[in-house]
Amino acid sequence: MDMHTVVVGTAGATAADVLAVARGNARVELSEEALAALAAAREIVDALAAKPEPVYGVSTGFGALATRHIGHDLRTQLQRNIVRSHAAGMGPRVEREVVRALMFLRLKTVCSGRTGVRPEVAQTMADVLNAGITPVVHEYGSLGCSGDLAPLSHCALTLMGEGDAEGPTGVVRPAGELLAEHGITPVELHEKEGLALLNGTDGMLGMLIMALADLETLYKSADITAALSLEALLGTDKVLAPELHAIRPHPGQAASAANMLAVLKGSGLTGHHQDDAPRVQDAYSVRCAPQVAGAGRDTIAHARVVAERELASAVDNPVVLPDGRVESNGNFHGAPVAYVLDFLAIAAADLGSIAERRTDRLLDKNRSHGLPPFLADDAGVDSGLMIAQYTQAALVSELKRLAVPASADSIPSSAMQEDHVSMGWSAARKLRTAVDNLTRIVAIELYAATRAIELREGEGLTPAPASRAAINAARAAGVGGPGPDRFLAPDLAAADAFVRGGHLVAAVEPVTGPLA
Repeated sequence: MDMHTVVVGTAGATAADVLAVARGNARVELSEEALAALAAAREIVDALAAKPEPVYGVSTGFGALATRHIGHDLRTQLQRNIVRSHAAGMGPRVEREVVRALMFLRLKTVCSGRTGVRPEVAQTMADVLNAGITPVVHEYGSLGCSGDLAPLSHCALTLMGEGDAEGPTGVVRPAGELLAEHGITPVELHEKEGLALLNGTDGMLGMLIMALADLETLYKSADITAALSLEALLGTDKVLAPELHAIRPHPGQAASAANMLAVLKGSGLTGHHQDDAPRVQDAYSVRCAPQVAGAGRDTIAHARVVAERELASAVDNPVVLPDGRVESNGNFHGAPVAYVLDFLAIAAADLGSIAERRTDRLLDKNRSHGLPPFLADDAGVDSGLMIAQYTQAALVSELKRLAVPASADSIPSSAMQEDHVSMGWSAARKLRTAVDNLTRIVAIELYAATRAIELREGEGLTPAPASRAAINAARAAGVGGPGPDRFLAPDLAAADAFVRGGHLVAAVEPVTGPLA
């Protein structure tokens, strides 16, 4: 395990902290400041619990059952029951990194001192993360309001030593056994604690943060593959000139154009034509690449602002305010996160769509400016990359379906008490699929464009140094080049791994310098 340590304080967490814990298995420690804030807030909750007047979340039922006052003798049972009853997820297990992000982000909010949870409960949450114990959380169960209830409940169930969890070896076992093996005592939840462990946007936020990290690399990769396609199609790089993008000052557009221009520097292919009738303009899928990718980059920038605000938030209901009041609120509603999750899925669909159009152009002898049909070795005998484009087209169509916003939907629950929900968890789940599919689409464009450039080299034309670096690295990674037909799936899988792992960007940047 990575021995990097993330210290959780009262002021939220960073995206880097989330990624370190979720993907890097970083250890989690609670700061002295957090422990003091936890203890102070707990004193307030204990004082309210001792009063005869009912206080929501402390001495009442929940949701539509909030009108019932719960006596002292039933409050431990109440907290245990809310976790058990809310751990009602179904469907496939969600990924380990998602669950770790979910748990860490709930711990982040607990440590704010705004939830009234005891320090020992927070410490148990950290201990479970540090032991590599991952609760079994299911695909379905969250409406994104009051937060990600069912997924968080499955995590809280593990803290109680109940339900199933995956151990550090990857084997799913009873949670109680795993806690015992690691010397972790199951928690007995006191007033408000069950609710506080369930009531947040942590799942959708964790998935947003991981998607943003993946998309940052993926958009750089897409700029590179767009540049390779432009080069392979003998297009012009004049449209990438900074002065053209300065008069439409969208930051993402300028960044994408600059990336493409850096990749194409020194190319011997751009601006060449197979006849004496030079093109006045390239097709939109080539010429407008920075505009489409740039709009996606600006969407990412907006989503990052939302994520940073949410990382600084303490999402719970009710909350303990600095002046000692415990107040109900609606901050658990996932709309801010859900909207940007959906927005990113729309941007991903459009980026995939324009990449597929460039790939199709590379394969069509009527539009590829002299390349062989389907980039085949012996067209007719060989089919070349014909069906690779089919696969890419299927992925693009799936992206379009995934772009339908989840956050435009709402379905009432809890006897109409929770009568408007965000569907943010669903938006996050489909965005994860969209990012996966976009990676595959970019990989197929890379596969086609590098083959086309090598065919141009056979005609005596020399690609840009950065393009050659990308091709060399791809070939070394098992991404095959031109030649007779062969089993194509392994080549495409190698291209996918090459893009997914950030290796395309890593191959190019030593030549271009850091890409934006």
